[in-house]
Amino acid sequence: MADEKWRLRGGRAQRRIFALVSGAALVTSGGALAKDDEADAPAPGLANVYIDFRTNYAYVPGGALSTGLGDTSLFGTLSQLATLRKLLDRPALPGRPQLSAPTNQGLGVDVPLTVDLGDALSLYAGFTGSTSYNGLSGWSDVAVTSWFLGFQADVYQQNGGALPTLTLQSTLTRSVPDAPLATTSFNTVIEAKYALDPDEMKGWLAGVQYTHVEVDSVLAHVGSTTAGYVGGFYQWENNWKVSARVGLQSFGGAQLLAVTPIAPYTQPLVRLDLDRMDDDDNRLFGITAQIAWAPKPVYQLTVRTPLYAIKN
Repeated sequence: MADEKWRLRGGRAQRRIFALVSGAALVTSGGALAKDDEADAPAPGLANVYIDFRTNYAYVPGGALSTGLGDTSLFGTLSQLATLRKLLDRPALPGRPQLSAPTNQGLGVDVPLTVDLGDALSLYAGFTGSTSYNGLSGWSDVAVTSWFLGFQADVYQQNGGALPTLTLQSTLTRSVPDAPLATTSFNTVIEAKYALDPDEMKGWLAGVQYTHVEVDSVLAHVGSTTAGYVGGFYQWENNWKVSARVGLQSFGGAQLLAVTPIAPYTQPLVRLDLDRMDDDDNRLFGITAQIAWAPKPVYQLTVRTPLYAIKN
């Protein structure tokens, strides 16, 4: 599922473009040269078109349900629900004890086609293919397990001002194929980024995320999750960028058919991002590591390798 893009907007790239244009103006004279520059200037259009390819791994201990920051947290939840669905399909036996959520591991890929409509708006849609493992049934077959679509928009950009950049991201995810535990998930993030320098190379982060899951069964229920966090980012001159977020998440609890209920909880979470950017602040490579206590520690690792068809 499409994870928040968490990338720089404008800033250093805009100033670099201004410098190049100013330099060109100093060395250009005469109407003919001006016309040549106009003819060579690229036509306005899409900034980027690419597949934001992501490889995900999640470890979810028994009695927990995967929650955390970003759409990739839903990957662990969907993998665990697929495992529980298989267990619930077993024939009922007299006196069989109530099930409990087993320890689960998931491995999958997100394939979102992403289109940047300028610096302030991105649209994306794609699918997730995955496999999961537990000690009771082993590894499942690799299959497409969900599709998703969403957008990310800068509602306000700092651009050297006193107020931080405000970014809104919303994603809808639907599990496939339809089954007793099929789900529809809605994930919304509002993040504020306050840059401490004109080039937006370092600064502070703060945000709120809300995740709501609907289960296609009156016998199952997954509560909503609200998470709040603070953090910061720093980008070196060699275009490596690190970001950190720490916060608390509150989960409303879950009841999944015959599975032992998962009680509501409020627990901490930590997320670290390491990205390699280019000179125009496009991501070339990224790694995200996250630990969310849900209520036991859930571990998630994501490797991002964008495949660009059109790049700014």
